[in-house]
Amino acid sequence: MQLFYNSEINENTSQFSFSKEESKHIIKVLRKKVGDTMHITNGKGWLFSAKISSDNIKNCVAQVTNKEFQDQPKYHLHLAVAPTKMNDRYEWFLEKATEIGIQEITPIICDHSERKVIKPERFEKILQSAMKQSLSCYLPKLNQAIAFNNFITHDFKSDLFIAHCEENNRTALKQALKLNQDTTILIGPEGDFSSKEIALALENNYIPVTLGNTRLRTETAAIVACHSVAFVNE
Repeated sequence: MQLFYNSEINENTSQFSFSKEESKHIIKVLRKKVGDTMHITNGKGWLFSAKISSDNIKNCVAQVTNKEFQDQPKYHLHLAVAPTKMNDRYEWFLEKATEIGIQEITPIICDHSERKVIKPERFEKILQSAMKQSLSCYLPKLNQAIAFNNFITHDFKSDLFIAHCEENNRTALKQALKLNQDTTILIGPEGDFSSKEIALALENNYIPVTLGNTRLRTETAAIVACHSVAFVNE
């Protein structure tokens, strides 16, 4: 099955048109024609089946023939991850986390961050592509980049963890996670969180955790955290 994404389609839609770009891809590249069935999601849990009624290369039109709602996971995973110096590493994290299963992502700007500006439009496209590739019907929410000090004071209704490299009393994340529990995890930049940031996180009820015995890159740590939560909730 090949999955398409359209944010405008909903459970009340009976007919819709693909964008000019997607229409060209569907008709010229995939060689779809009138009567062929397409599968579309709006990224909000709905999976639609639709038959092509017009195979115009500039305006492909489809009629919805079936709709199905997929339940959300019983947990909500929010990863707050510092942007990496090399942008492609962060993009890799976004892709793989979407494939594994994640609900929300916030880029956080930290004391040791070498990259302080991101391109959300590019990130959104990567999330959409990964959602379609993994045949998921839920598009992760990408928040605007925010300074660590502003993020840390938010009152999240979830279990709170900060993964860092300082040698102190840390719990293994896999031992701290709970089944079907909303979870927020902080992952720092190259160079780790500063001591000041770690202290501030602890003041705001974040639990310090370790992701293993080796030092991980930012994007690797984020994937390990993401998979750990998914594994616990299988």
